[in-house]
Order: sequence, then C-alpha cells, then structure tokens
Amino acid sequence: MDAIFNAGIAFIVWFQSLGSWLVTPMKFFSFLGSENFFLFMLPLLYWVVDARLGLRIGVVFLISGGLNDILKLSLHGPRPYWFSSQVKAYAAETSFGVPSGHAQIAMGLWGTLAATLKRRWGWFVAIFLILMIGLSRLFLAVHFPHDVLLGWAIGALTLWAFVSAWEPVAAWAARKTLLKQVGLAFLLSVLMLVAGVIAYRSLDAWSLPADWLANAQLAGFQELPAPVSLETTITLSAVLFGMLAGAAWIKTQGGYDASGTVQERLLRLIPGLLGIFVLYFGLRIIFNQDDPFLAYFLRYLRYALVGLWVSGGAPWLFLKLKLAKNSQG
Repeated sequence: MDAIFNAGIAFIVWFQSLGSWLVTPMKFFSFLGSENFFLFMLPLLYWVVDARLGLRIGVVFLISGGLNDILKLSLHGPRPYWFSSQVKAYAAETSFGVPSGHAQIAMGLWGTLAATLKRRWGWFVAIFLILMIGLSRLFLAVHFPHDVLLGWAIGALTLWAFVSAWEPVAAWAARKTLLKQVGLAFLLSVLMLVAGVIAYRSLDAWSLPADWLANAQLAGFQELPAPVSLETTITLSAVLFGMLAGAAWIKTQGGYDASGTVQERLLRLIPGLLGIFVLYFGLRIIFNQDDPFLAYFLRYLRYALVGLWVSGGAPWLFLKLKLAKNSQG
C-alpha cells in the first residue's frame, strides 16, 4: 500500500503547486459535498420544496453515509496529511480516509437529484459538482486519489440501486400497516447499527500509528485523528429510523404537501428549525451522560427524534398552523 500512498502524495503535491488561489473555490466545492450541507438542505427540501423528494434524498444520504462510515472503520486508511508532512493540509478530519464520504455521498445525492429532474442539464450540473467535490478533497489533502475513486464507485452503485429499487420498494412498503412500516424502518436502522458495531469492534486491538498522529499535529489543527468511533453510525441510523417512521405516520394524518405560497413556505422554517434546535441542543444537555453505553443509547434516541420531527412532527405542526395542506383527499 505504501506505493499507492506515495503516488497519491506526489499527485497532491503537484495539484497544490498550481497555486493557493484554489483554496477558496476548493473549500466551497468541498462544502457542497459535506454532511453539514446535506443535513441543512434535507429539511428545506422536505418542508419547502417537495416532501417526496426530500424523503428520497434523506434516505439516500443516510444509508450512503452509514455505509461510508462502516467501510471507513473496516478499511481504516489514513488521510494524506496524516501519512506525510509533504502535503499542505487545508482542512482537518478526525475520521479514517477511505473511501471518501464526500465523493460517495455526492455521487448518490446529486445523481438522485439529476435522475429526479430527468433533464440533460441536470446531469451536466450533477457530474460537474461530483467531479469538483472529489477534486477538492484531493487539493485540501484530506483524501488520496484512491479514496475518491472508491467513493465514486460505491456512490455510483448506491445511486443505481436506489434509482432501480426505490419505486417498487416504496410501493411494497406503502401496502403495510403503520406498525409494520415503523418496524421495517427500525429493522433497517438496526442492521446498519449492527454492521457499524461489528466494524468498530474489529478495531479493538488496533492503535493509531505514532507517525500519523505526529504528522497531523504538524498540520496545526486542533482536530486530531480520533477515527475509532461509533457516533456517526449511531447518528445516521437513528435519523434514518426517525425519518422513515415520521413519513409513515404523517401519511395516516392525510399526508403532507410542501406546495404553497412563498410566504407559507418561508414561515414553516421558523417553527421547523426551532423544533430541531430544541431537540438537538436541549436534549443534548439533558441527555449528557458519562456512561458510554447510556450515552450511545441517548444519542440514538435524540437523533431518532430529530428525524421524526423533520418528516412527521414539523409537517403535522405546519398543517395545524394552516401553513400547509394534506397531500391526500
């Protein structure tokens, strides 16, 4: 593997030699592939644009992100700036590097948007963004070329699977009772969580190489490598359960239609985002625990409630406030 790592370092050194003027645009494209961007975009899509599209994007993001975290733990590869001090780190990451989550998730999400639009220009935009997001991770020295290539490949398979299976699976699930739909959502969440725990426990005897830590410290960031963690898998699996359960429940209340006047759509954001703020920060304070197992359980509960709020709780409130209408009847 050292030969692959060294070839990747040589490419990144050359790429960065093109000039520091690329730092700002590369950080911008990197943000467009980040979890924070998609977590911000998800409720906006669901509440303001199209609930069905928001649910589809949410499921693609959460499953792809969970798969990425499991693969990261399984492959436990370094970041370029952990491996070598020859590169200039323009961003810091604490998780393992391979495969690139930005590349994988960008392929799945921007590809899903393009497939939904069914317009040629949509695919051009999606391909451009996917390419630039991947390149940005190389320039910032947080991924090797093979990290990005593997991320793109897994993202493409994820995209193909969702485009092929979404409609028949959604139709099959819709024929189930609410209790069975919630049970299936929980089972999917647990399967993701169990896979993450297995990958996590496989690293019980693993320790962070001293040179990775030393090189990361030379980069000058406060965020040092802390790659062996279950937090991301717990977070994504919990939001997935909550979001699917909330989407199933709101259908029993007549469904939710995100259309409406501009004023109605914008006004939804006030109670919607306030609810996320209360659940995320309020429960974070209340649920603060020192016991690791209890902390993990409460983390799952908190994020499941956030997912439930996005797809079920907030839309129900919008309906009660006359800021939206039912999608059925």
